[in-house]
Amino acid sequence: QLQLVESGGGSVQPGGSLRLACVVSGLGLDYYNIGWFRQAPGKVREGVSSISSSGGSTNYDDSVKGRFTVSRDDAKKTVYLQMNSLKPEDTAVYYCAAGTGSIWWSEYEYDDWGQGTQVTVST
Repeated sequence: QLQLVESGGGSVQPGGSLRLACVVSGLGLDYYNIGWFRQAPGKVREGVSSISSSGGSTNYDDSVKGRFTVSRDDAKKTVYLQMNSLKPEDTAVYYCAAGTGSIWWSEYEYDDWGQGTQVTVST
């Protein structure tokens, strides 16, 4: 079982940037895909991005393509989500999760979750 802790959330104006970090503890991180999800108030949790265990494959929801970039540094046991050109609709609690499934956008493919970090985009 892995433990995941997100950080880097905060408040930013539209057009701004944030970099989220997900620090993973436990054995075998390099075996796991890491997904980023978000949940806005009153909405279901949705997949935002993922990166494969090797780091060679990444996925993005259409709403964030071209603005968000996911990366991983297994030596530091950290996965990052660089978020640029933020919009008010990006406001949500962001979660990272670890899993081995192939349906990257499905939360049911992930076994271990972080506690979440709040991202607020507003004027």
